[in-house]
Amino acid sequence: MILLAPWMLLGLLALPVVWWLLHALPPAPRPQSFPPARLLRALSAAPPDATSAPPWRLLLRCLAVTLLVLGLAQPVFPRGQAGMDDADCLIVVDNGWAAAATWAPRIHALDGMLDHLSRTGHSARILLTAREDALAPVTVQPARQAQVLRGMIGPLLPRAWPVDRAAATRALAQLARQGWHGPVIYVSDGLATADDAGFAAALAAIGPVRDMQLPDSDITLLGPSANAGNGLATRVHAVPRAHPRTWQLRLETATGGTLGLLPVTLPAGQEHADVTPELPAELRNKVDHLSLDAMTGPASLRLLDERERQRPVGLIASASSDTPLMGSLFYLRRALQPVAELREGDLDALLARPLSVIIAPDGTLGSPDSRRKVEAWVRGGGTLIRFAGPLLIQGPDAPGQDRTHADTLLPVPLMGGEQVLGGTMSWSRPEHLAPFPASSPFHDLDIPADVTVSRQVLAQPSTDLDSHSWARLTDGTPLVTHTALGAGQVVLFHVTSTAEWSNLPLSGLFVGMLEHLIDQASGIETPAGTTMLAPYMVLDGDGALVSPPAGAQALRADAFGQTIPSPAHPPGLYGPRNSRRALNPGDGTPALAAQGPIGTVSDLRGQVADMTIGPLLLVLAALLLLADGALSVVQRGRRWGRGLAVALVLACPLAARADDIPPDVPRAALETRLAYIMTGHDGTDSVSREGLQGLSDYVNARTSAVLGHPDGVVPERDDLSYYPLIYWPVTADAATSPARTAALNTYMRHGGILLIDAQGQDPATAPDNASGYTGSAPGTAAALRRMTAGLDIPPLTRLDNRHVLAHTFYLLHNFPGRYDGMPVWVAQEGDSTNDGVSPVIIGSNDWAHAWAVDDSGNTPYAPVPDGADQRVLAYRFGVNAVIYALTGNYKADQVHVPALLKRLGE
Repeated sequence: MILLAPWMLLGLLALPVVWWLLHALPPAPRPQSFPPARLLRALSAAPPDATSAPPWRLLLRCLAVTLLVLGLAQPVFPRGQAGMDDADCLIVVDNGWAAAATWAPRIHALDGMLDHLSRTGHSARILLTAREDALAPVTVQPARQAQVLRGMIGPLLPRAWPVDRAAATRALAQLARQGWHGPVIYVSDGLATADDAGFAAALAAIGPVRDMQLPDSDITLLGPSANAGNGLATRVHAVPRAHPRTWQLRLETATGGTLGLLPVTLPAGQEHADVTPELPAELRNKVDHLSLDAMTGPASLRLLDERERQRPVGLIASASSDTPLMGSLFYLRRALQPVAELREGDLDALLARPLSVIIAPDGTLGSPDSRRKVEAWVRGGGTLIRFAGPLLIQGPDAPGQDRTHADTLLPVPLMGGEQVLGGTMSWSRPEHLAPFPASSPFHDLDIPADVTVSRQVLAQPSTDLDSHSWARLTDGTPLVTHTALGAGQVVLFHVTSTAEWSNLPLSGLFVGMLEHLIDQASGIETPAGTTMLAPYMVLDGDGALVSPPAGAQALRADAFGQTIPSPAHPPGLYGPRNSRRALNPGDGTPALAAQGPIGTVSDLRGQVADMTIGPLLLVLAALLLLADGALSVVQRGRRWGRGLAVALVLACPLAARADDIPPDVPRAALETRLAYIMTGHDGTDSVSREGLQGLSDYVNARTSAVLGHPDGVVPERDDLSYYPLIYWPVTADAATSPARTAALNTYMRHGGILLIDAQGQDPATAPDNASGYTGSAPGTAAALRRMTAGLDIPPLTRLDNRHVLAHTFYLLHNFPGRYDGMPVWVAQEGDSTNDGVSPVIIGSNDWAHAWAVDDSGNTPYAPVPDGADQRVLAYRFGVNAVIYALTGNYKADQVHVPALLKRLGE
């Protein structure tokens, strides 16, 4: 035990004085003759006053004074600092990205060490091995009192780049040259680097080293996977361990919504594991970053940029599209599969869903009706990429081509016939490609020397032909032309999409040209390799995007994915919005390995602050003095009973519990609650609970209704009559039973409402032109039929804005949840069941995920396609459903207001 104010022990010298005072007696009484005193002898004698305090009272009071003095002396019990030298020391801290996930226990341990040093009156120097920014060197800070350093480490944060142990080695060597030596406390991050040998020698040259580690901590890092065909494919790196580990990879939007959660398992002894998320393009392109659940810091994040997006591209199919090596779509599929979501089919099916680009091989736009539809689509902002061929050359005379309508979807007028370069009947040779002009989207692509063109369609010469040409042959004839059409553009390759007229489709240049055209159609510019991209927002030590630090520099466009983050190039987003690139902590990082021990190894978690017991002793002294005072009152016969009784009466309400409710009374009988039918799937039931809790909170905040926490119910077992609305999610394995059917029928007959949610569109029943925002819930159509078999469901109609449910509280025109675009069904108007109130509401928009609020108050699931605005509409539909369940059809007369006004006017 250490006394921080030992001079206060002088107060113990007062104990003899206290003892003497407690034993002091008043002067002896003087005898006096008083004759009437004889009359007083007949009265009962009162208890004699004590002439001195009893011994136990003396001990009690002396103990109170002793505790008071000891408390003022500020005694401290050291904890967890065994083996720590009581001397001025050097504290070396790894504050790179590898320490971010366990930064809180590191700071807690540092605080304990500095607390111990401050109590022993020693100073310390601190060396941080990761640079503050690109302008600040790694240096040993001057010696400061430990109490001052405690205030400095509180706001200290890790850095988003690796440690620089080579620079730390130089700083240690300089300190040694200055003649300073002493014990070293090294708080390591546990990650090995190439400079560890020299760093360990420099530490040992300063003095004995105490290596503080977290043995069981996981060092993880997210990086791109080797699967180049999927931009979301991610590799989870980790320092190998002797046991398998499992994480959850979360796919998040820019607003924090969750689009997917995938398990990642790393077997024992392995350094990395790959995971490949599969999402529709509509959802995939909303993913802003990936993160490891329950992990913190920049290493648990992987930022995405436009390179990882897959744009939906439509390929117009024809009868010969699938011919191997010769089909018009064969090479297009091979070129675009890694970089785009391909959709093939006829024109009507393609235009039914959102598209960035439509590619039309030769002969697929022969009818005027198809050209008219495509022209309207292009004018709305789409990009049409066409390929030439024999049918385009023949024009209206080609089989299947319309003879009365000119082809307006051409960027430049074409000459009749074709130019043949090379062959037995030609004196010329196949032409190579000329360098791309600076205004071309292909300007940064390298042209292979072996790419040649043997046949092409020719553009009519004109004064503005150069402005419409993005690629030319060496003879000056255009190979790729373009023109603007409304808000979109039309692009024409003057060769076929097969290898019949050129070997361009066989080359990597073909892939690059198509990729650049798709990027340009999406408003994305592909910067040249030498273009310098300045940092826009960078990651800090907590994994949050912040403004770039001092000294952050621009990075070449072709260096992303290969550059290890540093203070000069911190991880984050670089470049303007239309050509943004992401630099991640996992880019270019070598394999992770555990750092070897340096000096004496100690567990960092054992370093805690010393225990101060002074306040506890002062409290005990105060309690003993209060007890002594209370005993004095009792011994003197004071009327303390009345005051005690009043105190007990006042304490009774505090002791009574508000939740003292008989166990046989359900909570739903005392407050209005929503309920959900439990499915037996933990994930689905958890979302149902979080969704109804979020809806209940929204209802409480915006209406006069007061809802309690939702309950999970089993219809066969629980009494459903307490709940005005029950949410019933559909799962693929859902089944029913006679007892469940009977309970639900009774519930609906007595005024309850079932909200049945399939939580997405069953692909087996989805129409061909279904929106991409309807979600996917395989097997739910058949499950819904099984669940509702035997239920007394009246004839249904599609919910529209004329129904009471659409204006019970909010005026609504559509009723989205996490998804949108699917109908909602209610009982037909005029049904006499439940006084015209629909006993069921059936839909597939997945309302529970849109309403869900987790324990942290966040909304973890992102609605698509409209995000936060769509979530508000989902909440409003939920409010309408709750008010509809509570109040019935009291607003039904509003539907007939126009008819009533017309009748009054007559």
